[in-house]
Amino acid sequence: MKRIVVVGGSIAAVTAASWLRVRGFDGTVTLLSAETEQPYTRVPLSKTVLSGEATDASTALPPLDGSVELRLGARAVSLDTGARRVILESGEPVPYDGLVIATGGRARRLSPPGMSGERVLRTLADCAALREDLTRATSVLVVGAGLLGMEIASTCRTLGLQVAVVDRDPPLRRVLGPVLAEVVTSAAREHGVMLRTVPGGVRLVGSDTLEGVDAGGDLLTADVIVSAVGDVPAVDWLTGSGLTLDHGVVTDSCGRVADGIVAAGDAAVVRGASRRPHWTNAVEQARVAAAALLGEDVAGAELPSYFWTNQFGVEVKIAGEPAGLGTPDLVDVDGSSMLLRWSGGAAATVDHTMPVRKLRQLASAP
Repeated sequence: MKRIVVVGGSIAAVTAASWLRVRGFDGTVTLLSAETEQPYTRVPLSKTVLSGEATDASTALPPLDGSVELRLGARAVSLDTGARRVILESGEPVPYDGLVIATGGRARRLSPPGMSGERVLRTLADCAALREDLTRATSVLVVGAGLLGMEIASTCRTLGLQVAVVDRDPPLRRVLGPVLAEVVTSAAREHGVMLRTVPGGVRLVGSDTLEGVDAGGDLLTADVIVSAVGDVPAVDWLTGSGLTLDHGVVTDSCGRVADGIVAAGDAAVVRGASRRPHWTNAVEQARVAAAALLGEDVAGAELPSYFWTNQFGVEVKIAGEPAGLGTPDLVDVDGSSMLLRWSGGAAATVDHTMPVRKLRQLASAP
């Protein structure tokens, strides 16, 4: 194996490219990113970058090893696994001996093609456009009460805007479970956010331009309407490649897809499991996948998944998947600080100093 191509500009792509060098690969490594910006982290986009507290430049990831060829604006449109070539939008074929698929995802939209006015937040460009809209707004309606939607709502409140959030499920319930979700939503209400649950779902209303949101027969309007309803794995370019696609490109527990091909991050889904579109998962998955591509005897992550959120003055860290586990069997409260543990394999802290590794160990403890 002399030539490895990494497709994507995500944290998983950058991690995989860097890890190939760490593991001793001395051949050619080429990273193809569809975006024109240097690879960046998306974590602060819904927080300090959206508020203007931090600059776009602050999101830049550490520069890649100088021996890695970074090609910006190089969008992959198809994959020829027989000839081992990635085909770019320009028509250029990029040959490979080993391939890492790390194309991430794109924001899911609710508006039909041709309707303008719906904002999403996934890329730096999305963030810049939304931030500009907010400077002229007094009210914001967020569709989607998951982590991203609630973080956007929190940031908009710090900007002094009127904020409403609508979802078919209670806020954060699908991600955090009822107990932890209530802790955060209580803080949201205290900060003046209007939370509305519409079990039948919502519909965007308008023809050429978005006019509002139909919430069970009521028309909700605001100066700015943002959809935060999840992402779609960016794997369209793999259609016809022969690889198995099922809400992402399907991998084994070590990221292997096919001979000489691995995948990691939001574009990948482990066979028989659900996607975990979290930053930590992308990093850990990319390291395992890169090592597997080099033929190392590797094992998947041993510790539970980990993610975190900061919103409405509350910092929450989560190991495992608490949603669906019901009431925690361990609750330790010290003022505003909380430590929660579910015997089903999850643990969480609220405004607590417990190190991440210890939290993950607590989640996996018998």
